Amino acid sequence: MSATGPGAELPRTDRPDAPAYLTSYQARAGAGAGPAGPPQDNGDPGVPLYLRSFRARQAGPNGAKQAGEPAWQGEDLGVTPAWAEVTRTKEIVPERREQGAKVVTDVYLVRHGETQGYSSESGLTPLGSWQSHRRGQEIARRVLTGHRVVIACAPTNRARQTAEHLRRGLVDNMVLFGRDAEVGEVAAAAEFRNFAVATPQGPRDVTAAFRLYHREMERYERIGLGERPGWLVETDRFWGIQQGGGDPITHWLTMPLLHFEPPVSCVRRFWSGMLRLQREAAGNTVVVATHSGPIRAFATWAMGYDPGEPFNAEFVRVRLIEGGVTALVLYRNRVQEVRIPVPADLAGGTDPRFEEASA
Repeated sequence: MSATGPGAELPRTDRPDAPAYLTSYQARAGAGAGPAGPPQDNGDPGVPLYLRSFRARQAGPNGAKQAGEPAWQGEDLGVTPAWAEVTRTKEIVPERREQGAKVVTDVYLVRHGETQGYSSESGLTPLGSWQSHRRGQEIARRVLTGHRVVIACAPTNRARQTAEHLRRGLVDNMVLFGRDAEVGEVAAAAEFRNFAVATPQGPRDVTAAFRLYHREMERYERIGLGERPGWLVETDRFWGIQQGGGDPITHWLTMPLLHFEPPVSCVRRFWSGMLRLQREAAGNTVVVATHSGPIRAFATWAMGYDPGEPFNAEFVRVRLIEGGVTALVLYRNRVQEVRIPVPADLAGGTDPRFEEASA
């Protein structure tokens, strides 16, 4: 049979010796090994620096291996977490403001859950109910035994339903965690309403004004009454952006509008509402279900830039610090310390057309 036939034995290609890198390491380790200890380099320049440094750290001054606590020249340092915290250099690792400040009230400005639509005063979808309930469960993690929780909402159906589901989620998880805290009933607060439009029938929530706007627009187009009033022109632009898939809140924040409540008015209202609830209800946690436009205006004022539209059931957290001078505003992984407005700041520049705005 030919040596190259199908049954011929193939030549062996395996090598009995170790790979070159392993042979070199074994040679270095075997040459410097002591009778009863780890390999020593004995000044061998062939041993890498990192290996010599590691062996020097592992061996004490008498050649005995040190274990357990960190050591320096064979002496136990006694390093503990408490000792490390006391000796921390504040210039290198400064304390975060939210860690050192004493917070007296935590306020959560929560956007309502997914709604059935914005062209009418609709409630939440099943998904919106789940979003709100899930957010309440999350907030419950920060509620401790003995705390008091105040729950408020804007005077709209979707905000009230969101607040009710937030409350259920809070109560469910506090029972799960075994915490005993007082959770108040849902109460409407006019300060946290949505921004309004000045219509001939009085100020209306921008959503509630849609029906009036649609009826008037149809009348002008069908009969041809002539020049449309200013509030109708501005409302038509606002809802036109919405229907075209754009962002009408950006339009409201950046475009001067004569017949819309200005964003700064919403910021003043929110501060007035938070300070009132803190003064009257005195809760450790305040949960407010409200609308995306005023929340976004508040976050833009605090951060100094527009951080974007909050998602359904997303919140801006406001931590009121002891003393009533400053507060911490937290939104999307950013913390900004702001000064709490004084009464003169909250009263200035209010447009009387929107003081009695209803839903």
